[in-house]
Amino acid sequence: MQNVNDDLQQRWWNLEAKLAERFGKKPDLEAILFLIGMQETSFMKEKITKEQKQDLMHVAVCTVLSQSGLYALEGHDEDGWPHFKQLKDMPVNGLIEQENFLKDHILLYFDQQGF
Repeated sequence: MQNVNDDLQQRWWNLEAKLAERFGKKPDLEAILFLIGMQETSFMKEKITKEQKQDLMHVAVCTVLSQSGLYALEGHDEDGWPHFKQLKDMPVNGLIEQENFLKDHILLYFDQQGF
């Protein structure tokens, strides 16, 4: 099992390095989710409220976890924001396991985006 986590960690570090190269600083998990949320919503504003940031991160989590059928896109509202329906609970328990599950899906997302 250790090899799987080592591989995940290496792929995660590679993604962080690529993003750091592009944006000038190494992003944490929250920053990466924020970027995905902005990508998925095309949301661009000078000032973003804490609530909007949380909403963007929520969109990102739903987007990446929809790859495993945990969420399904229900549609978009009048502002163009996607809305998701939760279909299943996360199949892993524990904070580290959930974080790794999420990281794995984020890596898959970036692969599919051709990044």
